[in-house]
Amino acid sequence: GSNGVDLTEAARQLQQAAHDVRVAFDCLALDELDRAHTHAITARAAVDAAENVLRVALGGQRTLSEE
Repeated sequence: GSNGVDLTEAARQLQQAAHDVRVAFDCLALDELDRAHTHAITARAAVDAAENVLRVALGGQRTLSEE
Protein backbone atom coordinates (compact mmCIF):
# COMPACT_ATOMS: atom_id res chain seq x y z
CA GLY A 1 0.00 0.00 0.00
CA SER A 2 2.33 2.76 -1.11
CA ASN A 3 -0.40 4.48 -3.19
CA GLY A 4 1.88 4.47 -6.23
CA VAL A 5 4.55 6.55 -4.47
CA ASP A 6 8.19 5.73 -5.23
CA LEU A 7 9.73 5.08 -1.83
CA THR A 8 13.26 5.40 -3.19
CA GLU A 9 13.27 9.08 -2.27
CA ALA A 10 12.32 8.33 1.34
CA ALA A 11 15.16 5.81 1.56
CA ARG A 12 17.62 8.28 0.02
CA GLN A 13 16.57 11.01 2.46
CA LEU A 14 17.00 8.66 5.43
CA GLN A 15 20.47 7.66 4.22
CA GLN A 16 21.38 11.35 3.96
CA ALA A 17 20.03 11.98 7.46
CA ALA A 18 22.09 9.10 8.87
CA HIS A 19 25.21 10.52 7.21
CA ASP A 20 24.56 14.00 8.59
CA VAL A 21 24.00 12.61 12.08
CA ARG A 22 27.34 10.77 11.94
CA VAL A 23 29.11 13.92 10.77
CA ALA A 24 27.43 16.00 13.49
CA PHE A 25 28.52 13.44 16.09
CA ASP A 26 32.12 13.57 14.85
CA CYS A 27 32.07 17.37 14.81
CA LEU A 28 30.96 17.39 18.44
CA ALA A 29 33.87 15.15 19.35
CA LEU A 30 36.18 17.62 17.60
CA ASP A 31 34.53 20.57 19.40
CA GLU A 32 33.35 22.00 16.06
CA LEU A 33 29.99 23.15 17.34
CA ASP A 34 29.00 25.28 14.34
CA ARG A 35 29.54 22.38 11.92
CA ALA A 36 27.75 19.98 14.27
CA HIS A 37 24.80 22.35 14.41
CA THR A 38 24.67 22.68 10.62
CA HIS A 39 24.70 18.91 10.12
CA ALA A 40 22.07 18.41 12.81
CA ILE A 41 19.80 20.85 10.98
CA THR A 42 20.34 19.16 7.61
CA ALA A 43 19.71 15.76 9.20
CA ARG A 44 16.41 17.02 10.57
CA ALA A 45 15.42 18.39 7.15
CA ALA A 46 16.17 15.04 5.51
CA VAL A 47 14.14 13.16 8.13
CA ASP A 48 11.23 15.57 7.59
CA ALA A 49 11.41 15.01 3.82
CA ALA A 50 11.40 11.23 4.26
CA GLU A 51 8.49 11.45 6.67
CA ASN A 52 6.52 13.49 4.16
CA VAL A 53 7.06 10.90 1.41
CA LEU A 54 5.97 8.13 3.77
CA ARG A 55 2.88 10.09 4.86
CA VAL A 56 1.82 10.46 1.23
CA ALA A 57 2.53 6.77 0.56
CA LEU A 58 0.31 5.84 3.48
CA GLY A 59 -2.49 7.97 2.09
CA GLY A 60 -2.12 10.88 4.46
CA GLN A 61 -2.25 14.53 3.63
CA ARG A 62 -0.06 15.88 0.89
CA THR A 63 2.36 18.77 1.13
CA LEU A 64 1.16 22.31 0.57
CA SER A 65 2.84 22.41 -2.84
CA GLU A 66 0.71 19.48 -4.01
CA GLU A 67 -2.65 20.83 -2.85
